[in-house]
Amino acid sequence: MNRIAVSISRGIARVTDAALGPYQTAVIRIGFAATWLLFLLREFPHRQEMYGPDGPWKWDLAQRLVADNHAFTILMWSDSQVWFETVYALAVLSALLLLVGWRTRTMSVLFMVGVLSLQNRSIFMGDGGDNVIHLMAIYLVFTRCGQVWSLDARRARLAREARARGDLPRAGAQDRVGLVLWAALGLLLAAATGAGRLSPGWLMIFWGLWAVQALWWAVGRLARTAEPRILLDVIANAVHNAALLVIMAEACLIYATAGWYKIQGSRWQDGTAVYYPLHLDYFSPWPALSDLLASHGTIVMLVTYGTVAVQVAFPFTLINRRVKNVLLAAMMTEHAVIAVVLGLPFFSLAMIAADAVFLPTSFLRRLGGWAARARGRLFPPGARKLPGQRAQGPRTPEPAEDPHVGFTA
Repeated sequence: MNRIAVSISRGIARVTDAALGPYQTAVIRIGFAATWLLFLLREFPHRQEMYGPDGPWKWDLAQRLVADNHAFTILMWSDSQVWFETVYALAVLSALLLLVGWRTRTMSVLFMVGVLSLQNRSIFMGDGGDNVIHLMAIYLVFTRCGQVWSLDARRARLAREARARGDLPRAGAQDRVGLVLWAALGLLLAAATGAGRLSPGWLMIFWGLWAVQALWWAVGRLARTAEPRILLDVIANAVHNAALLVIMAEACLIYATAGWYKIQGSRWQDGTAVYYPLHLDYFSPWPALSDLLASHGTIVMLVTYGTVAVQVAFPFTLINRRVKNVLLAAMMTEHAVIAVVLGLPFFSLAMIAADAVFLPTSFLRRLGGWAARARGRLFPPGARKLPGQRAQGPRTPEPAEDPHVGFTA
């Protein structure tokens, strides 16, 4: 019984003491924000036909659809052109700011609002990659995805250094931008609530997130002891780790269901499922390349059966790190090939971003080091330095978050 109690206590301590997978969640944040941002920019000339008033799914049909499935979309608040352009610009801006990690807690919520608003306006415009972005945008809200590789992490590090020098008298006192952002969003939320635009469920979610931001800042600024701060950290870590587990389970579920459904398909059984898409004009951006691949029956058969085998086996390989890494590299390579051969870049980017949650931490740290050195070569640090300050080369930020700065990662 003592051994069981010790094991349980260690497990609870591991889940609550720290937000696990800081580099993995950072990669997920960057990957999905970049995918959505590139998609919106790529489809900017066609935005009216896809999600706007000029689309085949007209305003009346969209109203009936939303009333039936109760999907969330702020695009249905008004049919004016100005409102549509505003929402589209919000989606682009929130994706960009989430990508660089600026106020990630707030931007993750706005990113979710942009994704849900556009996708739920015209649900027939998307594919499997859009579904993955749809789900991950919701999960990211509950993660502490700005611990590393973000402007929030940089600001937190500078704040710690300033407090160590005695330049910052009180934690959270300098976060005026966060206060202004929080107040502005509170006013917008109050206006939407007064106009009756939000359902009771979404009202509870948005007002709850807004109140949590206020509580987080107030504890960091006003608490006289460390206990309230520790309690909030424990809760935030537990929520983050639960969301990370859900993301991993979601990725496994996607591959497992896709693989088992492929097994039941006759075209996947006879090895020709990859052959037919190569002859469709819609999936042939490079006809010569598609014809070249389709002309080799053995390669087509191996790719067909290999895809099924990898997708079915992947969830079971998580118990073996080396085998998992091999299959992970194979799946990412497969998605890269799909992006080029079948002309589905955003679907492939979304799936690669979802796969990134399983990347080893050591590899991600090395990747961050390579990026830091490349940045140092492109933007060398200035020659001026403070008295007594030693010159430092570029380095990868440590996975430490300082929520005392307020309204950050």
